[in-house]
Formats: sequence, structure tokens, C-alpha cells
Amino acid sequence: MIEPQDERHRAWPRDFTPKLVTVLREGYGRAALGRDALAGLTVAIVALPLSMAIAIASGASPESGLYAAIVGGAIVSALGGSRYQIGGPAGAFIVLVAAIIARHGFDGFLLATMIAGLILVALGALRLGTYIRYIPHPVIVGFTAGIAAIIFVSQLKDLFGITLAGPEPGPVLDKLGALVAAAGSASPLAIALSAATIAVIVGVKRLAPTAPGMLIAVALAAAATAAFDLPVETIGTRFGGIPGGLPAPSLPAISWERVIEVLPDAFAIALLGGIESLLSAVVADGMSGRRHRSNMELVAQGVANIGSALFGGLCVTGTIARTATNVRSGAVGPVAGILHAGFLLGFMLAAAPLASHVPLAALAGVLVLVAWNMAEKHEFAAILRRSRSESVVLLATFLVVVFRDLTEGILVGVVLGAFVFMHRMATMVGVEGGETGSTSEPDESETASGRDVMVYRFTGPLFFAASSTVAAALERIGRVPPAVVLDLSAVPLVDSSAAHELEGFVARVRGGGAIVVIAGARPELRRFLARVGLKPPVVRYAASVAAARADAERALRSSPSDPGS
Repeated sequence: MIEPQDERHRAWPRDFTPKLVTVLREGYGRAALGRDALAGLTVAIVALPLSMAIAIASGASPESGLYAAIVGGAIVSALGGSRYQIGGPAGAFIVLVAAIIARHGFDGFLLATMIAGLILVALGALRLGTYIRYIPHPVIVGFTAGIAAIIFVSQLKDLFGITLAGPEPGPVLDKLGALVAAAGSASPLAIALSAATIAVIVGVKRLAPTAPGMLIAVALAAAATAAFDLPVETIGTRFGGIPGGLPAPSLPAISWERVIEVLPDAFAIALLGGIESLLSAVVADGMSGRRHRSNMELVAQGVANIGSALFGGLCVTGTIARTATNVRSGAVGPVAGILHAGFLLGFMLAAAPLASHVPLAALAGVLVLVAWNMAEKHEFAAILRRSRSESVVLLATFLVVVFRDLTEGILVGVVLGAFVFMHRMATMVGVEGGETGSTSEPDESETASGRDVMVYRFTGPLFFAASSTVAAALERIGRVPPAVVLDLSAVPLVDSSAAHELEGFVARVRGGGAIVVIAGARPELRRFLARVGLKPPVVRYAASVAAARADAERALRSSPSDPGS
């Protein structure tokens, strides 16, 4: 028999082995390389315009998105715990990154990203990857929909070619007010380009689903802008183009004061990155039938964020759309993700001069569609129809994310979700039997010496949220019987609050001279109850209700004058 500690020692190297190593051990040949190369090229074509668009929307330069996709994407695939995960900049980070850059500058953002990488490595090393996935589903849906709404609003300026008198406000309501006030400056040409970009992407998806609609649409918009010298804002006019290669790695300015200043933002990046990457890995598992290693994935995401920041790139996470594209394109393993990074580097080296002609209206059109697709509209509506309590969690998360803050939205959602869960678990708790038995069927206390031995059946988890229910049921006992059996066979857990109520009940009935037998308690539950004082001779233990009744009746016969002894 393997001891639990030995099992943990055996699981450690397995849990922290990159999937790349696993795939290579299984045997990796030319056919697999060909499939991975095709998948990597397909994903790179999707990632090229998207990485630049996300960077621009985040308040950074377009090359920072490409650096993240190249450096971070290669590291995620090389070290990650998923066969198919594609790492890079994600739309979910746009709002957070823009806010951090506005507060601390781009150098401060790079420092926060590096610290977030260290946090993710620590979370993975401590095997906490499983717990991040315990965030309630309504929180995730509300959070994602909130981010989608913010991304959509953030693209309205470039989508319509609006010119603002000053800097664009950050808060959603202020932003909308400024855009409405400046609506008269909208450019019909920018509107036409963004509408044409959206139309091409949607049309290509319907007519040729496997074709790279985003790249085709952006390339056509750039070609039209260059050929006709259209007077619209482009990457070149705003940023001066993009570099033709990767920069040398360098550290941002680091000081103790600076670290303390950006630490809350680093935790926000780590939390969002961990959630997004593990969600993406779960999606890949569902599509492929494989199973990812969550803790190794967090470690890889952490190292990728450190590497991306060293090269001046955005923060990195698993990207659901690109990961799904990778799976659908027939990828065999992580080599596809590494090749995707290589293809992106090749595109940047070869096409850097052409990127300066890409109109920002076209990239805004791309992100509007990204926001529309990531909003999970059907699931949002389904939760509203399905459950009133989950709807409260969903809407609270959504509204706080949109109008307050991303991290606050997650915290509010998780707290509300926890209360909903505790309420539901508390309603599952039941106490039946005794003189006030609530069951309609005859209770065991009704048979044989039922007036001498009363059986109380507990069902469900006995924890602090249910302790008042337990206390109320036990207080209804009128006459103290000679013997009481507490049936805990249907109780999965007892916490200290409920144990305190049971201890008080046992003290009361023992004070009246009764014998107390606890029946059906699992070994771990019995050990816990013993630690809080419910152990022999205070109480007796039996494997079943029948054994408990027999034990109680023997004790009553042997000590009729002092049944509590």
C-alpha cells in the first residue's frame, strides 16, 4: 500500500514536468513536426494583428504586443503544463494594463509584470493552481463580459476616428461623455474602414472558416491606406512603425519604494493571468481529451511574464481563442506554440515596414469583434434565467468590473458566490428523529425500546452557516431520554462551530443522566470530534445506528441506576 506522503513524492516530478518533455518522450517524428508547423503558422497569422491591436488598446506601442507573443509565447509552450496552450497578450488584460501604465508609466508596468511572474511561479511551486479554478462560474462569466464591455468602449474613439481635445478619460462613464461631446469630429473614412474590416472578417468566417479573416481584413485595409494615401491615423503616424527585430533584454528601474508601489498591480496581473491561463488550458482539455498540469502551467506563465518584461513586452497569459485555433489546426504538442513564436518573429523581421500603413480604425474593428466574441452572451443570459442568486453574483461582478475595478469585481463576485454557496449548503442540513421527529416514516426510536433510546439523524455538512439550524433542532428536545444516538453517517464534515453546538448538547443531556453514542462517523470526523472533547467516556462511538442502539441498551441494562456513567 502506498502511503499518502510517498504518493505526493511520486506526483511531484509528474506534476512539474513540462508537456514538451512528455510529448518528446512519447516519440516525436517528422509527421508530428509537419502538423505542428502548420498549426503554428495558422496561429501566428491570427496572432499577428491581434497582438498589435491589444498593445495599442492597452496604451502601449504595437511592438510590445509582438514581443510578448514571441518571447512569452515561446516560453509558455516550452515550459507549460498544457500540450496546446498558446501564450501571448490577451484582450482580458487591456483594461488592467492601460490603468497600470496610466498610474506608473510603462517602466512601472514592466516591473509589475516581472513581480507578477514571480508570484505565479510561487503559486505554481506551492501547488495552488487547483484552487484558482474554484472561482464560481458566474464570477468568471460576469468578469469576462465586463472586460468585453470595457474593450468595446475603449475602441470607440479609433472605430469612429474621433478627435478629443485632451487625453481620453479612463473611467467608462467619463470616456463615454467625452466621446459623445466630441462626436462631431468623427471621420467618415475611419468609420468606413472599421466597418469594412468587420465585414471582411465576418464574411471570411462564413465563406471560408479556416482562412485567417483578421489578417486578410487588416492587410486589405493597410493596402488601401497605402495605395490611396488615405488621411487616417495609422501605426506609422502614431507610433512611427515597428522595429524590425527583438530588442536586447534589460531590467526596468527597480527600487524598494517602486516595488511596494506596483505590488497591488502585480497581484492583479498574477490573479488575472492565472485564471485566464487555467481557463484556456481547461478549454483545450475539453477539445482534445487531454489533461493539463495546472501547477506547471502557472510556473510557465510566471517565467513567461518575466521573460516578456525583460524584452519590453506586455504581460502574458494563455489565450483561449488562439489555443482553440491551435487545437482545431491539428497541433500535436507544444512544438506548435514554439513555432508560432518563431513565425511571428519572421513576420516582424520581414513585414515591419508594411505595418506602418495599418490604420488604427481597422485594428479597432478587430478588437470590437474580439470583445463581441468573448462576452459569452448566451451563458450570461442562461445564468439570468436559471438562478436568482447566481444572477446577483453575475450582475454584481459585471457592474463592479465595468464601473469600478477588475480586482474589486473578482473579490466582490467571489465573496457573494461564497455566501450563495454557504446558503445552499446550509439548506441541505437536516436533523430528524427523536420526540419531535420530522420524518413521515416510522423512526427507529419508535421501535423496541424507543422511549429509552432516541436516534437523531443528521444529514449534510455541519458547518458555521448551518450551526443555528443544528442548535434549533437540538434545543427542541423536551424530556431527556436515558440514551441518545447521534447518527452522523450522512455528514461529510463538521467544523468547530457545529462541533461546539454538539458539545453543548452532549453536556446538557449527560447532565440529565443520558448516555450519548455517536454512530457512523467517518474516521477523520471522529478524530476531529475527539479533539474538541467528544471522546470516551464523554461519548461512545459505534459503526452504525444498529450497533449504537445495541451498545446503548447494554449500557442501560448494566447501569440502570446511573446511565450516564
